[in-house]
Parts: sequence; C-alpha cells; structure tokens
Amino acid sequence: MDQYRIKPGSKVDLGKFDPDDKGGWEGSKKDAEKEVAALCARMDQLQEMLYAESKYRVLIVLQAMDTGGKDGVIRAVFGNVNPQGCRVASFKAPTPPELAHDYLWRIHQQTPGKGEIVIFNRSHYEDVLVVRVHGFVPQEVWEKRYDQISAWEQTLADEGTTILKFFLNISKDEQKARLEDRRDTPSKQWKFNPGDLKERALWSDYMAAYEAVLTKTSTKWAPWYVVPANSNWYRNLVVTRTVVAALEGLHPQYPKPPAGLDLTKVVVE
Repeated sequence: MDQYRIKPGSKVDLGKFDPDDKGGWEGSKKDAEKEVAALCARMDQLQEMLYAESKYRVLIVLQAMDTGGKDGVIRAVFGNVNPQGCRVASFKAPTPPELAHDYLWRIHQQTPGKGEIVIFNRSHYEDVLVVRVHGFVPQEVWEKRYDQISAWEQTLADEGTTILKFFLNISKDEQKARLEDRRDTPSKQWKFNPGDLKERALWSDYMAAYEAVLTKTSTKWAPWYVVPANSNWYRNLVVTRTVVAALEGLHPQYPKPPAGLDLTKVVVE
C-alpha cells in the first residue's frame, strides 16, 4: 500500500488524490471482503503474539472529515482483535482540566504500553486542524505545533512505538450523501449532528489544513497514508493490508518458558 503513503518532504495537494481510487484492484467487492477477513484473522494472531511478547507498541491514528469512516474502520478492521491488548481512544472537545495543560497532555496518557495496540479516533492533530480552522489559538501558536508533534512522535518511535496514520479521504459529494442517509434513516438519525453542517461549510479550509498536516508531519517514523474512502470495502482493504504488513514487520514471537524449566517434566495434578 505504499502508493498511498506520503513521502517525507513532499508537498501534498489533496485535489490529486481520488477518493474513488481502487488502486488497480481487479477483483470484486466480495473478493476484497474475503481478503480483509483473512487479514483480520492474521492480525488477531499477530496481536496475540505482540501482547504475549510485551516488547513493541503500536499506535494507529485515524483522521477524517465527518462521515469519513473512522468508526467503520474500527469495526471492520479491529473488531475481532482481543480487546485485552487493543483499545480505542477518542478525542473530543477538551475538558477544562485538559485545557489547563499543554495540548499533548491528554494525548500522551492514551499512548500504547508494551504489547498494546491503541487506535486514536481523532487525535492530537485536531490541534492543527479544528483549532486552525476556527482560530481557537493564534497562527503563531498552531504553526509551531507541526514540529512539536513530529518531535513528540519521534520520541514515541524511539521508545519502541510503531506509528501508522491514516487520513480517510472522502469527497464532498460523498459526505453529502452520507449526511442525507443519516438524516433519512431512523436507525442512523442518532448520529446526525446539525453542527456537522457548519463544519461542512468550511470544507475548503479543512482541506487546506489537512494538506499542511500531511505535508509537514509525514515522516519516516510516523508516516501518513491518504486512503481512498468513498468505497468502504476498499478503504478497509487498504487499512488492513497496511496494518498487517506493519505487524508482520515487527516479527512478534511467543515468549519462551522461564530458563531452566523443562515443561516435559512438569506434572499438573
């Protein structure tokens, strides 16, 4: 899935990324779903070894516009992983205690421990996205944060954390269709938030903010992937392939029995 990975130092123009792209996929939707199911089974095995070995940490960052599919990815890709070693951290508007600290304070508390996979549903990048778009802090404040965030992520990586960041790229027309579906489907109406329409009106501002994030913070130690997300099945395929490849690259192993212990001589009464 390297075709979706943003090379460090490259200037990103989201207009050149097709949300309907299928990456040359020649199979059917069912074929993709079968591969995702097989990959998820493999991910479950790798996660168990990762947890048992308790050596590496994995952080998955999901960012998207409203209706972009973050929750769908969490269900489809990580739904079968043992929750004992995998959890989701969601970041909404900061609370007063969180605002009393630096902007990374609440984020650092949710980073993965050894053997753990953590998925960020939104993340520290809100502080250079929504904060920038709405002018919650001056430009001279949020401009410094790109370098601060990259340095913070490098610290995590140096301490043994594998970081994968996904921008789920949907089109404005697709968002419109999804918002209308939420509005018109009784079982989805609880998801409909009138505030999403106000954010939608700022689409161009958000695209500019995302382009800056992708340009300035895709690094060797914490790469960004721009995932075509108009089709849920292809989105899931891209994310699953990328995560499984990263886990395979860690070569997790089950720990060996304690030194000197001969299990063939252990009697269980």
